[in-house]
Amino acid sequence: MELAQNVAILGAGTMGSAFARRLLGAGLRVSVWDVYPAAAARLADAGARVAATPEEAVRDAGVVLTMVPTIASIEETMPRVLPALPHAAIWLQMSTIGADGTERAIALAKESRPDVVFVDAPVSGSKGPAEEGKLLILASGPSAALDALAPVFSALGQKTMRWERPGTGSRMKLVLNTWLAVLGEGIAEAATLAQSLGVSLNDVSTCIGSTALDAPWALSKLDKIERDAFDPDFALALASKDLHLALDAANDAHRRLPMAQAIATQWESALAAGLGDRDVIGAYLALR
Repeated sequence: MELAQNVAILGAGTMGSAFARRLLGAGLRVSVWDVYPAAAARLADAGARVAATPEEAVRDAGVVLTMVPTIASIEETMPRVLPALPHAAIWLQMSTIGADGTERAIALAKESRPDVVFVDAPVSGSKGPAEEGKLLILASGPSAALDALAPVFSALGQKTMRWERPGTGSRMKLVLNTWLAVLGEGIAEAATLAQSLGVSLNDVSTCIGSTALDAPWALSKLDKIERDAFDPDFALALASKDLHLALDAANDAHRRLPMAQAIATQWESALAAGLGDRDVIGAYLALR
């Protein structure tokens, strides 16, 4: 259990910063590094040790937690980091990089540092749940490593799903993100229809909330549309990237996802319109 008390976080964006603050609040020692130094520097006041290089960040870490946008970011940084890790450290990979990206990360670890234990643990949830420690953690890896990571998981999430098969967490994340995409685009289009018919979105929420269709996340997004508030809990650009990871995985398995493909095409139009930094429900703006 002592192994997980000293954590290095590589990636201090929205989620990585929330992770750092949660872990510091739980009494763990945290060092941070980001490709943009100012992002990491903001965590100094919270008690994090800010490192100038990723190698410096991980030097004494029992756990290195990666939270970066893409597998390309990992393949650029981790060849420098892995040789600097202490013996038998845990690489806790929490970025959303898809099934193929996860396999590439596993192979990178095995080739460079076979003594390092790889744990695949993306999360379901966005900015608010991350700040409140209410994420769902999708953890896959050796049972002993998952046990050792209990202090980390308890600080970050309200529930941890566990699998021993490496990469299962990332595969589950693709399924959940596809579900999110279907809900998100459905909400945007239902709101567009409601407004074109002169139907109040507040009334839509009340009706949905009174039926078996009730879904708190969906209603919260409908409320954002009603208030014209599109500040990102989960940016549309990231949601689009994640949906393409799901489509890639389906294609590799020779399966068709026609609805997901249609949503991906619609979201590409929204990104082209400059809406990528809006909340995922910002897809509504492209329809309006």
